[in-house]
Amino acid sequence: MQHLNQLQALRRQRAEWRQAGLRVALVPTMGNLHAGHLSLIRRAAASADRIIATVFVNPLQFGAGEDFAAYPRSLERDSDMLRDAGCDLLFAPSEAEVYPRGRDRQTYIEVPGLSDQLCGASRPGHFRGVATLVAKLFNLVQPEVAIFGEKDFQQLLVIRRMVEDLNLPIEVVGVPIVRESDGLAMSSRNSYLSAAERAIAPRLQASLITAAARLRSGANVAEVELDAKAALAAAGFEPDYVSVRRRADLAEPEPEPEHETRLGLGSAEDRALIILAAAQLGRARLIDNLVCDLDAPLAEPARNLRP
Repeated sequence: MQHLNQLQALRRQRAEWRQAGLRVALVPTMGNLHAGHLSLIRRAAASADRIIATVFVNPLQFGAGEDFAAYPRSLERDSDMLRDAGCDLLFAPSEAEVYPRGRDRQTYIEVPGLSDQLCGASRPGHFRGVATLVAKLFNLVQPEVAIFGEKDFQQLLVIRRMVEDLNLPIEVVGVPIVRESDGLAMSSRNSYLSAAERAIAPRLQASLITAAARLRSGANVAEVELDAKAALAAAGFEPDYVSVRRRADLAEPEPEPEHETRLGLGSAEDRALIILAAAQLGRARLIDNLVCDLDAPLAEPARNLRP
């Protein structure tokens, strides 16, 4: 596996692969890798001839008082994991390489609407920073396919909208959440949890499972959201939001016409839902989501997708 940190070196290698007619997949990460990231590499291997993974802790997506300085960095370990997983090239640039004019003079990419709600409302500018970096990587690498995890479902939709709006010839693929055996979604920030907090953390997914069951039974959306937040607070979290949204576009589902009776929601898009949650637990800000399709048979949520 090659390990590059200069933009020009990456461009040269990408040009060689293009000349050879090779299909390239891009897997952007912030490092401190875990099994969830490796699932992205495996999906990339099924989609392309060559895999480029990036490790870059992007300062533009951290707000004031957030954990940019403390974010776990483990480049040597990450490199070993990527090599063993079959990655062809690791690109791990410095901040000066990515933002040569500095953070304050960087041109930004913004995706309005999708970026301003949920995590975007709590973390102003976060998705602007994400979109700006990903757009730079897309322009640099020009991949045929880019792979992202579905744990940050809002981020996935922001990137898909950016690709659509900017007419970028890139397929954006989402990969299902990889969980620990007790249901906790894998995250680089899980390392912040104390032993006591780690024992509590799986209740985040449990709250989503309960919320989905209540929605299927016909419960009111607003009540489901409020009760889930209350349950998280009682368990020791500081909940930011629990929100039921349309899976297609994160819009709030519309109630069905009064003459309809099916579980309170009408159109197919308003019944193909996702429940998203974010909550603080100690130093860790945890996010999770659960698909809830009201017209599909009930399935047992996957609790352990580790390879």
